[in-house]
Amino acid sequence: MQIKRFITTCIFLCCAFVLSAQLTYGTTGLLHAPSAEMQKDKTIMLGANFMNKEITPPTWYYHTYNYYLNVTFFPWLEVAYTCTLFKAEALGLKPYGYSGFTNQDRYFSVRLRALKEGQFWKYMPAVVLGTSDPFTSSGGGVVGSSSGNGYFSRFYIAATKHLPIGTEEIGVHLSYLYNQRKDYKLNGIAAGITYNPSFAPDLRVIAEYDSKDFALGATYLLFNHLHAQVELQKMKYFTGGLMFRFTLK
Repeated sequence: MQIKRFITTCIFLCCAFVLSAQLTYGTTGLLHAPSAEMQKDKTIMLGANFMNKEITPPTWYYHTYNYYLNVTFFPWLEVAYTCTLFKAEALGLKPYGYSGFTNQDRYFSVRLRALKEGQFWKYMPAVVLGTSDPFTSSGGGVVGSSSGNGYFSRFYIAATKHLPIGTEEIGVHLSYLYNQRKDYKLNGIAAGITYNPSFAPDLRVIAEYDSKDFALGATYLLFNHLHAQVELQKMKYFTGGLMFRFTLK
């Protein structure tokens, strides 16, 4: 069993060069957990993902897809708009002649950088406050809904510090997440480690705990602007996608 898992992991990491991906929420971060890293201001990201049902709220009892637009307006402000597809059968629309993906859940995410890494002290981590899907208009308007719409609701504070180790560098990420969801609790500490090897600077390997599950993944920069990312949620369930990133001058 250990040999099989080792071989699977090696194949998975090697495939980072050709498989596709970007982050679940369409925001800067790790795989599913947040970080305090920020994009350069005026950066725009467009992406789409295949999402395994193991990484989505229970409402999605089937594999699905999402797509998003992300804009970093200032070095300290990032906003994303994410859409996750629903199947007609799950919405009870099959008797009306609908089938397949016919509707979508839509939500905003916002990230605010409170502290820049090394801002006042060389060992100071970057700190970001963020939220995803914080508000739903259902039920007269609810912030941090516990049921119904607001499936991806979460609030968090994240810290990130990059540490040199010889000629290499690793990123250490720690965050605290909170939501009120009864069906998709994300409450507690999340943590992760990132590694960009000097021999392959466009490759980034990520290991994380998102307050609920462990995950392993990697991102790779293709053709200057196109990023691919793969993830194994719970160390075995595949999620992946592509993201196109560019910066306005």
